[in-house]
Amino acid sequence: MSFEMVEGVLNINATAIMTTAMAAVMLLIGYFIKNKVGVLNRYCIPAPVVGGFLFMFISFAGHMSGTFAFNFDTLYQDPFMLAFFVTVGLGASYKLLVKGGVLLIFYWLIAGVISVCQNAIGIAVGTAVGLEAPYALLSSAISMIGGHGAALGYGEDFVKLGFEQGKLVGAAAATFGLISAVLIGGPLGRRLIVKHDLHPDENDTFESDVDQINAASNEKLSGLDVMKNVTVILICMAVGTMVSGWIGKLIGMSFPTYVGAMFVAVIVRNLNEVFHFYNFSFSLVDGIGDVMLSLYLSIALMTLKLWELAGLIGGVMVVVMCQVLFMAFIAYFVVFRLLGKNYDAAVMCAGLCGHGLGATPSAIVNMTAVKDRYGMSRKAFMIVPIVGAFLVDVIYQPQTLAFIRFFVPGFEG
Repeated sequence: MSFEMVEGVLNINATAIMTTAMAAVMLLIGYFIKNKVGVLNRYCIPAPVVGGFLFMFISFAGHMSGTFAFNFDTLYQDPFMLAFFVTVGLGASYKLLVKGGVLLIFYWLIAGVISVCQNAIGIAVGTAVGLEAPYALLSSAISMIGGHGAALGYGEDFVKLGFEQGKLVGAAAATFGLISAVLIGGPLGRRLIVKHDLHPDENDTFESDVDQINAASNEKLSGLDVMKNVTVILICMAVGTMVSGWIGKLIGMSFPTYVGAMFVAVIVRNLNEVFHFYNFSFSLVDGIGDVMLSLYLSIALMTLKLWELAGLIGGVMVVVMCQVLFMAFIAYFVVFRLLGKNYDAAVMCAGLCGHGLGATPSAIVNMTAVKDRYGMSRKAFMIVPIVGAFLVDVIYQPQTLAFIRFFVPGFEG
């Protein structure tokens, strides 16, 4: 860490290691505050959100006062996310995917339809308030489902077409979406559970199948076994990154590295069930995944710049507010019923708010907050990451491009 004065502002420059250490400390502070403040625990606000938001407001105070500023090196943020998605893939046994197949397809179709509705809402509300189509679409599925990466990518394309605020609007909408995702998901899931007096179904055969398939052997893991499990995670990260690069070249557009890594992990898990290359430990891998997810989200929120929300002016603010209200409404009144009005449905709705407004890690952290208070939903934790990380893009991307080509003249993407 280094300090320097630039135009009267104290710049605090954190290295990648320091950034990670600060994120870990803020994460622990988040857990401490959540346990001490009953309302946060009661409404299932995730600990990474509590700690990340606290630091985000500290940074905001420094920016507004013009006295200090933090400059972070987020080198490890993407590897943490990559490792998390690998652990999700390693938890996806083919036997479980088959058992949850119908619900997975149904949830995928629901998420896809919602992405179409988001774009339709953006165009409709944008037209009503006089907002140009590119900005309306940047405030819709592009930033809500696509996140910061998609928002900045499409925003840059729109800048080239003469819409100079494209990147600013995209970043602001994605930031607002991410913040909303982690604030409404947990409380919404909790409200559904309390209102309908829901509990994990102890007689659900899926739960017992998961426990049986992922059951640890009676043998204690040796140091070598732990090393093998960690090595497999690293190999899946490396090979998955290569696979994503090859797919990107094949289709002529960027392909998320975490998607390739997750599916390489799925293949490795299922090959290992047949050939038993190593002593796979679900509890160890799941624990590593929890740590990676918490650190990723803590860094992501800690380094958010609240002042970027200055891009949410006029019609853009109206559109993104409508997107958040729509997501809360559709999840609470419609999707919950479509998914069966049970405990799994409530947890999946919390996850839907996460990846429907922010990103898949937001979905997992929402569901984790609900799980920690009310109990596990294996179906939700298997289905939501796969749909949010990859399958929803099969519907979201083509229909978003169709909206852009129809409403934005001159777009050649």
